[in-house]
Amino acid sequence: MSYRPAPDPQCERVANGIDLLIDPQEKDLGGFSVRRVLPSPERRMVGPFIFFDHFGPAIFPPGEGIQVRPHPHIGIATVSYLIEGAIVHRDNLGYTQVIDPGAVNLMTAGRGVVHSERAGDDLMETSRLHGLQLWIALPDHLERTEPGFVHYPAADLPAFEEDAAHLRVVMGTLRGRTSPVHQHSPTLYVECSLPAGGAWELPPEQPELAFYTLSGEVRVGSTVVPAGRMAVLHGGVAVPLQAETDSRLVVIGGEPVGQRHIWWNFVASDKAMIEQAKADWREGRFGRVEGDDEFIPLPET
Repeated sequence: MSYRPAPDPQCERVANGIDLLIDPQEKDLGGFSVRRVLPSPERRMVGPFIFFDHFGPAIFPPGEGIQVRPHPHIGIATVSYLIEGAIVHRDNLGYTQVIDPGAVNLMTAGRGVVHSERAGDDLMETSRLHGLQLWIALPDHLERTEPGFVHYPAADLPAFEEDAAHLRVVMGTLRGRTSPVHQHSPTLYVECSLPAGGAWELPPEQPELAFYTLSGEVRVGSTVVPAGRMAVLHGGVAVPLQAETDSRLVVIGGEPVGQRHIWWNFVASDKAMIEQAKADWREGRFGRVEGDDEFIPLPET
């Protein structure tokens, strides 16, 4: 998706194994609500994750749906993961792919890519859309890599039970189960469902780790993390979670990749790369998405 202007997320320092709580800022895009968690003023990244958007649940009447026009990216990989609904991805590399719930679209922008995210052609019925899009900052040696796109069906992601938790490994390795989704640097991305009263201990191996509550309420010590809030944890420490109600959350983390600059949809270790990307998009040098002649213009500020 495209990085749209929005107020900064709000942050709060706490204890109990939690370093920081982040409340996202919500933006209504006309029947389509997006909650931006990262980057935030006090925490720009968690591991390599530099962008965290939670969108929906949204209900679209017949004839309507998500319509994100073609836009560019550099320096990141986008990870799209749906809970409900479907999105059609198209890019200037020639890929067209429908993503359904539980599957992963991994698009590596590298030196530059253009893509759109739209509803399918069948808009005759009311539809729902709910999901996450995260951006992963590429390590220095891959910032200018060739762009690419891979789709991973839901059935390919490892799923298992541990204690009371139902777990799906979206990226990385957990308890010996490894996702097939490619990692550009050491990364963990896990979806977890817990019944009311159920407990699960977050793994201590990651140097940076956070969880975001999608639904329900999750307790860490004396702190309750409700739906729509992220808890950034102390790295390298096992953190026990307990669900106050039936809950669903995602866990993200991994090795940090170093400082990054972010401007609109461009992420880079060097501001000069962003300035070049601005000029390239303004002058039409990124390429185009076949069959989609619209585009999002470069922001004026």
